[in-house]
Amino acid sequence: MSNTAKYGEIAMKYIPGGAHTYSKCDDQWPENAPSVIERGKGCYVWDADGNKFVDWSMGLTSVSLGHANEEVNSACIKAMEYGHNFQRPSVMEAMAAEKFISYLKDRGQMVKFAKNGSTVTTAAVKLARSFTNRSKVAICADHPFFSYDDWFIGTTKCSEGVPQQIRDLTLKFSFNDISSVEEMFRLNKNKIAALIIEPIKFEEPVDNFLNKLQKECEKNGTVFILDEMVSGFKWHNQGAGKYFGVDADLYTWGKGMANGHSVCALTGRREIMELGGITHDKPKVFLSSSTHGAEIPQLAALIKTLEIYESQNPIKTAWRLGAKLKKDLSEIIKKYDLEDYISIVGADCLFAPLIKKSGSQKPNVARTYLFQELVSRNQLFQGLFYPTISHDESALKATLEAWDNSASLFKEFISGGDPQLLKGSPIKPVFRAYNSCECLSLSDCRKCEERLANRIITQCN
Repeated sequence: MSNTAKYGEIAMKYIPGGAHTYSKCDDQWPENAPSVIERGKGCYVWDADGNKFVDWSMGLTSVSLGHANEEVNSACIKAMEYGHNFQRPSVMEAMAAEKFISYLKDRGQMVKFAKNGSTVTTAAVKLARSFTNRSKVAICADHPFFSYDDWFIGTTKCSEGVPQQIRDLTLKFSFNDISSVEEMFRLNKNKIAALIIEPIKFEEPVDNFLNKLQKECEKNGTVFILDEMVSGFKWHNQGAGKYFGVDADLYTWGKGMANGHSVCALTGRREIMELGGITHDKPKVFLSSSTHGAEIPQLAALIKTLEIYESQNPIKTAWRLGAKLKKDLSEIIKKYDLEDYISIVGADCLFAPLIKKSGSQKPNVARTYLFQELVSRNQLFQGLFYPTISHDESALKATLEAWDNSASLFKEFISGGDPQLLKGSPIKPVFRAYNSCECLSLSDCRKCEERLANRIITQCN
């Protein structure tokens, strides 16, 4: 057994799902993907057997400067000499807060740091509920993830363990559909505490949608939250909200801000943020309280990452690299007459090849086969391109060669190829009611809904 397989088995034995993020689990990858990664440097990663891959997700887009960036590492190592955690706030805590608020300019007046995104999005919702004295939360139905906490995860097909009373407090509206927002407010007058949305996923806001959303929130006394967990540090130094010219009451931040180190943040208007403080006479909001939320080395990584963003402008580089890569990939797709089957969606800084049609194969089988062939050519690819300043010419060349070869095989596969060319099971949706379900989405399978309603454990298909 290879070392990679051995450690993969150990992870599955001791960790539910084999990973601490569901999108890293085996069911999200083709069978030939490495089950564990041992190390990374720049835009490359190595499994436990020394196999080298070009990394295009970069730690789920959290690694914005490249794996093991030397400047960030040095800042962390130096900070470790001061210790990690004290009984009172550290000097680094104050420095990081001042630096982050200064860097964001008008994207908030106070900050609360945490270790993960769900902590800060839930903190934002809690603040909004206190500030408005309301209970309901509105989320964008087209954006896949806001939190693992009950207020959001209860709206997905993975709602097991969340009481119905909690699920009923979350409402949904559609992206770029202001009429759905207006109708939601009309039906829930004076009941919606917060509206949370990502400024952009892959579809751009049109017809001033985000600005209209902001005005609807103002008109209805609802706290407007921009979730910049993914979009922050990619579209603009002050986030995608700044890029699209929209302001919010609260902002959440995470991926990219500390080059993969565990730092997330909530920022916003002082009058709302201070509800989580200790100097006012209003009901106290127990906002978030984390022993490890402001560890010194990780905040040092944040400060150094922000300094590199200011001095090297990695966002500009990412957009330039992404534009070239999108163009070259589009030419490969055209070369094999796959325009009707694959389209590239998203901005130059973050984009994805979307399989529109799958020919003779099931959509999830076709998608998994394409990823399988890319992985076999040393591309650690899960459907997303996140170009960074660490992606060198060698990586780009290897990527285009891998795509040229894989696209040719993909064309043959969807044109009547043997389904058994796919090794192992196809990739499954993260949000599914039962692990055995292989439907592309539960909304496509009534049997799945019936199983869930009746708590049936036999497989639907």
